[in-house]
Amino acid sequence: MTLSRPLPSGLPLPPKPAPVPIAPDAVSVLGIPLAMTDYGDTIDWMDAMIAHREKGYICVAATHTVMVCDEDPELREAVLNSSLTVPDGQPLVWAMNALGGDLEERVYGPELMARYCEHAADTGTRMYLYGGRNQGALVQLALNLRRRYPGVKIVGGYSPPFRDLAEEEEDAIVDEMNRSRADVVWVGVGAPKQEKWMAAMRERLDAPVLVGVGAAFDFHAGLVPQAPDWMQSAGLEWLFRMAQEPRRLAPRYVRYNPRFITGFARQYARHRLLGDAGAR
Repeated sequence: MTLSRPLPSGLPLPPKPAPVPIAPDAVSVLGIPLAMTDYGDTIDWMDAMIAHREKGYICVAATHTVMVCDEDPELREAVLNSSLTVPDGQPLVWAMNALGGDLEERVYGPELMARYCEHAADTGTRMYLYGGRNQGALVQLALNLRRRYPGVKIVGGYSPPFRDLAEEEEDAIVDEMNRSRADVVWVGVGAPKQEKWMAAMRERLDAPVLVGVGAAFDFHAGLVPQAPDWMQSAGLEWLFRMAQEPRRLAPRYVRYNPRFITGFARQYARHRLLGDAGAR
């Protein structure tokens, strides 16, 4: 039998093995499992995926995403097959907590991107940017991130056209991303396009983590203002954004917000009924 012996004095200890990525528990809101996680745990999960070179993708869900899943089978499949779907919208946090969760905050896509970039400036994580309104906006985004987080490694970027990519264009972007040796690909082409893109491209890309963050690209590039903190905390970010872009966003919120309230009210009533029945 071989006995383990301590290392000779003065020699550095071997590095600790990276933790295995473990997905957090989830709460189902209208049939969509939402991760019981926060910024720190999400960042730790991303780091663990990178350390073990495992492939996954994160969907950042607002109420709009949850409701469109009911109408769009392709989006629903993409979201259900994600490694994590985090609650981006404050109303989703309230809904999860009403069903038994204990979240203190949402995992807001733009904030997750900002915190991870700050973290990555220290760890050396390599990041690729896929999205943006145009190539000029993408260049501005990369410039802003490098200024705010000195040392951050942005190893490439591409702003796709609004049309579907041709097969040869798709092959070219896959090759470029893989040559960049990115660890994380931030995807900012808007829901539901970004979720479908991540699901379709996941196996072709070498980067361990893909994250769909929607409007984060516009916010961090300085193209669109973010709602004040008090409106975000009150669940009124949608109102601020609708005032900024009424033609694009008003139909979305007018259609889906009432449906979410009605649908969740039914789910919560069933939850209470089953809880009361179990207590008897």
